[in-house]
Amino acid sequence: MKQSNNETVKHGFTLLEMLVVIGIIAVLIGMGSVSYSTAQKKARDAKRRGDLKAIQNSLEQYYSICNYKYPSSVPAGGNNLTATTVNCPNLSTSVTILTMPKDPLGGNYSCVGTCDNSQYTVCSPVVSGTSRLETQNCTSGSECCLSNQQ
Repeated sequence: MKQSNNETVKHGFTLLEMLVVIGIIAVLIGMGSVSYSTAQKKARDAKRRGDLKAIQNSLEQYYSICNYKYPSSVPAGGNNLTATTVNCPNLSTSVTILTMPKDPLGGNYSCVGTCDNSQYTVCSPVVSGTSRLETQNCTSGSECCLSNQQ
């Protein structure tokens, strides 16, 4: 079949079609990266909350075993929650407690205020301005600091 000179055959995409497709792909990639970043921040905040709860559980165990006294100093930070043996004051008992973990961004959890044999308050480090969490404004309170339960 022979085509006449007035007919044109379309063999590819026009420049406009290509730009529209590239634009749509760019918008989808942008939305995906924002969503991924938010998911990472929420995961780091969840790890902070879990670490704080593990620290609190460890200190409360120590309290119940060691004659109702908290350790006078909290074990130093490490990369993970690791076990450390600590001697109870005025007792011949040694207790295994967890050390302070590192924050997901590398900071240190720390004792805030009075931390002695009768009380403690442990907080996650400041990560965003004055906030201790990345996904919500938390300068103190149960979300970013934990205190003795006794």
